[in-house]
Amino acid sequence: MPSVDPRSRRKVLIAGVTALAFSSRWSAALAALLPTPEQTSGPFYPKVLPLERDADMTMLKGHATRAAGQVIHVAGRVLDEDGKPVAGATLEIWQANAHGRYAHPDDRNPAPLDPNFQGYAKITTDADGRYAFTSIKPGAYSTGNTLRTPHIHFEVAGGREQLTTQMYFPGEKLNASDQIFNAIPVNKDAAIAHAVAPTEGMASDALAFAWDIVLGPQGGTGQSVM
Repeated sequence: MPSVDPRSRRKVLIAGVTALAFSSRWSAALAALLPTPEQTSGPFYPKVLPLERDADMTMLKGHATRAAGQVIHVAGRVLDEDGKPVAGATLEIWQANAHGRYAHPDDRNPAPLDPNFQGYAKITTDADGRYAFTSIKPGAYSTGNTLRTPHIHFEVAGGREQLTTQMYFPGEKLNASDQIFNAIPVNKDAAIAHAVAPTEGMASDALAFAWDIVLGPQGGTGQSVM
């Protein structure tokens, strides 16, 4: 079987997730316009940013193997409180790998690191406020007393607004017991992404999610350290 150039595969993945961002089929699944809840950044924001920070966290340049775990595509819009798109907003995105481990020196989780997982991305919204990226569904992990449900961290800066938050996955049993998610005082549903059908160019076994980020007055911050 002929080898596949990782750079070509990266282009296909990015094309697929961009198609999701502009697809009309997801619009009915988006949440009502509610401010996205502010949340803690946690202790595992990278101390040293990786050299590679693009929108495909599943494949590193020069690697022949993608990251372990379930491939996910996430796409959405950054909006202001009036529902207007925020063009040129910067999104920093970081998360645990499929085993629930962060590439951070302070993470004492004995789960393995994944040398093929980027774990961090920095991207910018387009003229319509849209963003898109490809990653691996993060694993749950222990905080000592409880388990953290799968989630992805976001730091969003658009215009004069800045938001630190976390995105959660629909249908996760651990959402019900996650202390940080349940510390959100209002608009909990606005923190949960919506599952949508993968678009052309995505693998049939990939998962796709739509999640709008609304910058606006916050109803409070779910406080914790993880």
